[in-house]
Amino acid sequence: MPLLIIFRFVFMLLSLCLLGVAAYLLWNWYDGDLVRQADGDLIRIRTDWFLWAGIALLGLSLLGRPLISPLLGKADTDPTSAVRSGGTMVAGASGSNLYVEQLGSAEAPPIVLVHGWAMDSTIWFYAKRDLSRNFRVLCWDLPGMGRSTPASPSAIGLTEFAQDLRTVIGLAGDQKVVLVGHSIGGMTIQTLARDDPAFFNAHVAGTVLVNTTYTNPLKTMILSGLAQAIRWPLLEPLMRLAILLQPLVWLSAWQSYLSGSAHMANRLGFGKYVTRSQLEHTTLLSTRNSPGNIHRGNLAMFRWDATKAMAHITSPLLVLAGDLDIVTKPEAGRTIAHDHGHGIYSGFEGANHMGFLERPDAYNAAIADFAATAHAGPAPQPVGSSV
Repeated sequence: MPLLIIFRFVFMLLSLCLLGVAAYLLWNWYDGDLVRQADGDLIRIRTDWFLWAGIALLGLSLLGRPLISPLLGKADTDPTSAVRSGGTMVAGASGSNLYVEQLGSAEAPPIVLVHGWAMDSTIWFYAKRDLSRNFRVLCWDLPGMGRSTPASPSAIGLTEFAQDLRTVIGLAGDQKVVLVGHSIGGMTIQTLARDDPAFFNAHVAGTVLVNTTYTNPLKTMILSGLAQAIRWPLLEPLMRLAILLQPLVWLSAWQSYLSGSAHMANRLGFGKYVTRSQLEHTTLLSTRNSPGNIHRGNLAMFRWDATKAMAHITSPLLVLAGDLDIVTKPEAGRTIAHDHGHGIYSGFEGANHMGFLERPDAYNAAIADFAATAHAGPAPQPVGSSV
């Protein structure tokens, strides 16, 4: 989501400043001061504290992660990691090449997981493990993220993602699916509902939207007025420049990761339950994914709207949100549930935008209960009764 991208950019600049100060101190130590002695000889006097301060700052800018990240999260009892489960490549409807994993019994009711932006399907570590016990879980990398590739850089957008979601839904065969989408994943689901409600109603048994919005996310984040005011003069030009300078931006992102400043930025997307492995997992993915693709997706989100898209959907809807979410405020989730007509909204105490990761037991239990009910369908009515 754009807000977290902004945080990462700011902290990346701070990390580069730290590296710059280290280089300045080391150069000043090396250059020293030329002093003429009484006999006329010139000698170079070097100030030792420049050397030691420069070495310390250089070490922090390149090796600070092990020092900083333990301070930002709790110790792990159930660590997550960016592991794969043996997926396959599938041709997407938009012309993309999609990486798809399938877990659980092939006969079990299917659930499709759609991850958030700058992430990939490994972010569903807990959900894949927990939900695959009773469901057939299909998860995939959005084009431009992880192992999935778009048809072209210009094909990174919500409309193309929704087309590819149709492809993944088709892998479930004749069974209806329950869709679960976090952040831009939820936006992708709503795009499909907006663009093809007939297909959606025919193939989707239920929908779970997780910490997401229904319109340009700049409008539903904290400080939305400021974000919209700086969109054209600042945000869009910077993102387009980052696309042009991708190799340098990527190198800077890795330097920020090594210094630990990227972890500090991503910490702002979590609430009070985050653990060290969860923060590390999120930061690793947001660093190794292409910054050019990330910013193309951000620009696409700025031009997106699916207001009331779920109003045309007949299957049940569950909206999950963290009460501390600063990226997509809880009010956005309440609006989606209200517009559906019969949508259920559920908030989670102490959770931020990455709530499904920091509170996996609560989120996954809610998803599993909803999916079981949605797949079971409405209870049969006695003969002669009315609905």
